[in-house]
Order: sequence, then C-alpha cells, then structure tokens
Amino acid sequence: MDRLENDSDLSRPDERRIGVMGGTFDPIHYGHLLAAEEARSRIGLSEVIFVPTGYPPHKDTSRISHQEDRFKMTSLAVAGNSSFKVSRIEIDTPGPHHTVDTILALKSLFPKGSSFYFITGLDSILQLLTWKEPFLLASLCTLIAVSRPGYNVNKILDLPEQIRKAILPLEIPLLAISSTNIRRRLRDGMSIRYLTPDTVVDYIMRKRLYLD
Repeated sequence: MDRLENDSDLSRPDERRIGVMGGTFDPIHYGHLLAAEEARSRIGLSEVIFVPTGYPPHKDTSRISHQEDRFKMTSLAVAGNSSFKVSRIEIDTPGPHHTVDTILALKSLFPKGSSFYFITGLDSILQLLTWKEPFLLASLCTLIAVSRPGYNVNKILDLPEQIRKAILPLEIPLLAISSTNIRRRLRDGMSIRYLTPDTVVDYIMRKRLYLD
C-alpha cells in the first residue's frame, strides 16, 4: 500500500537526504513547520516527511485527538510547501509505534544510499535511552536536536558516545509555540490565529476540537 502522500518520485535512483518529523501534531503549529523548514534549508534535505503518531507509547492516548483529525490538520498545514509530505505509515499500522520501527519502514520505501534525518526537540533527544533500541536508531539516521536559543545543549554530553555521534544540534529562533498552549488557549476562549496556519484554525473550529 502506498502510505506516502505526493510520493510519485520515490523510485528516483539518486541519493537523497530525507528528513522525518514525527509527533502527535495535536495540533500542528508554526513551530513544527519552522523547525522542518530550517532543517531542510540548513542541512540540504531533499524533503521532510511529517509522520503523525498513531499510538505513541509514551503518551496517554485517551487524551489525544483522533488520528484522522491530526493527519488532516498536518496535511492542511504542509499543503503549500512542495518539499513537505505527510505519511500515514503509523496511522495505518497497528501500534504501539516506535521511532526505530518507523525509520526502518520508511527506509524500505527509498532507494539505497538515501540518508535519513530524524527531526525532534532536544528535550526528546535527551530521553533517547528510554526509547526502543536507541543505539539501533542512532545507527539508522542522524538525529537533529532542535532547540531554542539559550538552551543548554551541553546536556548531550551525558549521552553515550554512539548516540552523541549521531546528534546534530540545530538552534532555531521563535520556538515558544506549543501544541499544549494552543489547546489551552482554545479552552480559555483565546485566539490561536498566527500560531498555526489558517487552514488548521478553520479545521479546528469546524470540528470543534479542544473546546470541551
């Protein structure tokens, strides 16, 4: 089954640098999009694949919006960028889902020689030893650790050398936006405009997400 939107050129034989950004995206916001675009631009990624989580093992799934809503919001948010794509690879696969399994599955869809870059927050990278098979994950891809200015990236030095060598710190300004804050603002009746694309705002309002 084809699990990647807009992936008609997957069989292209040349080497590619593939960015992968996983997350609940509940909802996706400009912080996610900025991090993906900065990684694409500064590292020279061919594309960035957004992977909405299906059943994240570290979160209470009863408190997460339905996966189809999160997939739709992510698709709406990236629609204007031809370098951004959205994958259903976790949504369409029984969970729980682990990053190492997702990277392995995505690698099977691309030509040999393609290199993978997993984009996530530095806070998550610092918890990598609690993930499934962290050393295998570090051997499969470069780990792009996104942080805001002023964050202490020296905490990376506390990780084992094999994992440290796979980490590429990426400092990005204007990353104060969070999905948690967006949900809180909606519950409090506050505006979320300019925190996430208008198409996502419209979808949230139409579906009345986060308002209960």
